[in-house]
Amino acid sequence: MRIRRRTAVAALSTLLLLAPTAATAHALSGPAGASAPAVTPVALELPRPTGPYAVGTEVLHLVDHGRTDPWVPAAGARELMVSLHHPARAGGAGASAPYMSTEEARLMLEQRGLEDVVPATAVSSTTTHSRLDARPAPGRFPLVLLSPGFGTPRATLTSLAEDLASRGYVVASVDHAYESTGTSFPGGRVLTCAACDADNATPDEAAARALRKRVSTGRAADLAFVLDRLTGPRPAWDHARMIDRHRVAAAGHSIGGSAAASAMLADPRVDAGTNMDGTFYEEIPATGLGGRPFMMLGTDAGHRPGTTDTSWNDGWRHLDGWKRWLTVKDSGHFTFTDTPYLAEQAGLPVDPTAPLSGDRSTSITRTYVAAFLDQHLKGRHQSLLDGPAPDHPEVVLHRP
Repeated sequence: MRIRRRTAVAALSTLLLLAPTAATAHALSGPAGASAPAVTPVALELPRPTGPYAVGTEVLHLVDHGRTDPWVPAAGARELMVSLHHPARAGGAGASAPYMSTEEARLMLEQRGLEDVVPATAVSSTTTHSRLDARPAPGRFPLVLLSPGFGTPRATLTSLAEDLASRGYVVASVDHAYESTGTSFPGGRVLTCAACDADNATPDEAAARALRKRVSTGRAADLAFVLDRLTGPRPAWDHARMIDRHRVAAAGHSIGGSAAASAMLADPRVDAGTNMDGTFYEEIPATGLGGRPFMMLGTDAGHRPGTTDTSWNDGWRHLDGWKRWLTVKDSGHFTFTDTPYLAEQAGLPVDPTAPLSGDRSTSITRTYVAAFLDQHLKGRHQSLLDGPAPDHPEVVLHRP
């Protein structure tokens, strides 16, 4: 699916881009030129984290002087914006962290034709549950690297990041420069999606797949650099001592899920990976991932065995360690992000082809990702991953 501007009827869920198959759920759109009904502004709030820790957060601006930006070489060194969520001590007077900047929200809404439907300030002011300047909790914690979908700000994975931090993980959510509708950088700069423009200009599907493979492998290099800067001898984060560098996972949504696998292929420091509904644009080779665990969590409509995204069938055959293939009934491509939860609060219609509620979308995503990480980074067996779960009847375990 190419990234094109379309006028939406009324669905905040169209904010997320680049579905892995031709069928894109949670994306209600109307014909070009159709007017969209205005939505009364409401106060949006992310779901509360479920773990025992309070959540602190901090934003880092990282510059990789060893690489030139692949999309805008004239810009010079590759730049990244990284949101760190971490376990924190209870109490404290730190302010709640912002969800995203108003300009990031405006560009995201504009790209999907929703600028006259949902005010940018309603999205940017979404209430989060992490605090700035929060005192870190004592101890050392596993690190999770999160990569969002193509064209999508890292903020759309905030609910998952906050919940993982509350359960005892340090989470680094990465905005990859020129791969989002808009990313705010220091000095008032806002970088837009040059990579999306390049994708739209590709002449055929083969060229598009080649470009998206570049995105996946480039993000793997980004994640390796973030790992260097968080766990190296001169870390970029004041609280880097919280991180246990021997317990690291990569996870992502859409093309970010492909990047999680690419990161494991490129970097032996990454111990486990999760792909949330993304095509594998870099093939997993016959040699596998060195026996390391990997989980695929996707839509039932698009990622059951034998469906149109054959990269999951191919990837499954080559995964050589602990592995799970899970799909979610009534889900859409954006189920694994903040989008359905926020869309419901805004009173927007749900795509009838993906009617799973925002509450269930959030609960399933958080529960299964955390279970995978608890089992493989904390050594705590999770029976949830062994077979069907009565509390989660929507989740189907496949054993091709």
